[in-house]
Amino acid sequence: MTLQKALLRCLADIRPFSRYVVGRELRPYQLEPARAILDSVLHCRGLTFAIVMARQAGKNELSAQVEAYLLVLYHRVAGATIVKAAPTFRPQAAISLRRLRDCLSAFPQSLQSIEDGHIVCFGRAQVHFLSAHPQAHVVGQTASLLLECDEAQDVDPSKWDKEFAPMAASTNATTVFYGTAWTSNTLLSHQVRALHRLEAADGIRRVFVADAEAVATQVPAYRDYVNAEIARLGRQHPMIRTQYFLEEIDQEAQMFPPARQETMRGTHPRQTRPIAPGQMVAFLLDVAGGDETILQRPTQLGLPDLGPVRRDSTALTIVAVEPPTGITALPTYRVLDRRRWTGVGQPTLYAALTDLAETWHPRWIVVDATGIGAGLSGFLTARYPRQVIPYAFNLATKSDLGWGFLAVVDSGRYKEYADDGAPDTAQFWREVQAAQAEVLPGPARRMRWGVADPAVHDDLLVSAALCARLDEVDWRPRVAVGE
Repeated sequence: MTLQKALLRCLADIRPFSRYVVGRELRPYQLEPARAILDSVLHCRGLTFAIVMARQAGKNELSAQVEAYLLVLYHRVAGATIVKAAPTFRPQAAISLRRLRDCLSAFPQSLQSIEDGHIVCFGRAQVHFLSAHPQAHVVGQTASLLLECDEAQDVDPSKWDKEFAPMAASTNATTVFYGTAWTSNTLLSHQVRALHRLEAADGIRRVFVADAEAVATQVPAYRDYVNAEIARLGRQHPMIRTQYFLEEIDQEAQMFPPARQETMRGTHPRQTRPIAPGQMVAFLLDVAGGDETILQRPTQLGLPDLGPVRRDSTALTIVAVEPPTGITALPTYRVLDRRRWTGVGQPTLYAALTDLAETWHPRWIVVDATGIGAGLSGFLTARYPRQVIPYAFNLATKSDLGWGFLAVVDSGRYKEYADDGAPDTAQFWREVQAAQAEVLPGPARRMRWGVADPAVHDDLLVSAALCARLDEVDWRPRVAVGE
């Protein structure tokens, strides 16, 4: 079929356009919202839609094909404009720009151009790709056909309402929010709830949802991919719940609810010295004061705001590391023993740690190298250069460690020893029960976590969480030379 004939067929529906022009036919769960969006644009209905799809399900392809279709239809109309916002220009909006150009690749280059690095022109019609970052300057644009918000769960609602929503006001342009689930306070969540109310009032469908199960019924390989992610992170991990099964999580919540605590509990006894020959052991060391400015006390907990939480104990968790088996390709950690020192100087700590190292012969020593911890980390590195893995805390790395530890726990790869009634064991579980997590807004997915209660602290918990750093070790099987 010639391009001209294909274009004639595509005037009635987007499906022939996808098949014959773009060369990538939309799946049924993409085609339904695409048709709804185009019906609203072509009949000037000015509706608003929310497209909530699992990660890698093809919402960006859907958006790009809708944009390409409208550009072709309106390429002779001066002022025909689409505005698309994303949380960042690079990489998010820039990726969408390239995807649109790919959808238009069948057309002559004489019809296409790029202006100012962010405007795709096709004939006289245009698509403006903009950043919705809080500091981005975007006022003055007008969307005559379509206003889109990509990854709407990561866009600041006040930014959208003040600077983007007015872009469709004078034109009654159709508005579409794309994204995945996150917390109930996101722009996407707000829109979904509002649109459901409108649906109930007039019966017009405005919210389209395709979770991992819906995608897997049409893409069998996708099921294998999601199952591998579940095996790696655990079904209850926030990333699995939100990005694949589209379940909202609390913005502020107990980090280790009872079900997660049960996952952490093991049945093996505490082990105060090595008993198994060749047992692979790691030391996880959280140094007193090394992370004292990371966790701010949340006033929502009903506690007085006394400033940054200060830790005053150095905590050591000793874990047995069981190499990866099965599809996870990641190790399992069994806690064998733990130690805690309060008000002890670094020379004394260093001596105690080297004595323990001579007893346990750890394969790795993950040590908090923040602030005053850098000195102890340096001494240990000089003594055990191949074993020490320094870990410096800041807002980003503390968040990464929290997410990583949840992945270890939720995938069943972290097991505590059976309760022995010891004070430090009870203290660990107090810290676990008191730990809170706050998900910060924005595409970085930062999580602030820890124990706000100054009477509890979180030294032992942070020490245990350092096992997540070992997930970054190269666990791929090594093949001997000649095999």
